[in-house]
Amino acid sequence: MSALHSELPRKRHLSPEWLQVLQLLASSPRGATEEVLVLGHGFSRDMLAMLVLAGLATVVTKTLRAGGPTIKIERVSITDAGRRADRARQHHGRRPEGARRLIEYRDNS
Repeated sequence: MSALHSELPRKRHLSPEWLQVLQLLASSPRGATEEVLVLGHGFSRDMLAMLVLAGLATVVTKTLRAGGPTIKIERVSITDAGRRADRARQHHGRRPEGARRLIEYRDNS
C-alpha cells in the first residue's frame, strides 16, 4: 500500500464507507489484506490509505517463506483510534438512559 505523507484535514463525521471498513476491521482480529478489502469488498486503495494517514488503521507487513521465494504480506488492521471511532458510531444518535427516562416521565405527566 502506498503511503501519502501529506496532512489530512480532520473529519468531524466519518463517511459511511469509512465506518463500514472500520467495522469490518474491528471484527477481524488479524486484519485483512488490501486485496480482500479492495477486490472482495469494493473499497478503494485511496480510501484505505486515507484511513491509515488519519490514524484509524495501520498496515502490518510480514515476510514469509514457504519453500520458495520470500513473499511480503501486508494486512490492514484497525487502531485504537479506529476502534474509538467505530464505538462512537455505534452509540451515535442514542440518548443516554437517564435522558430516556426523563422524556418518558414528561410524556406521562
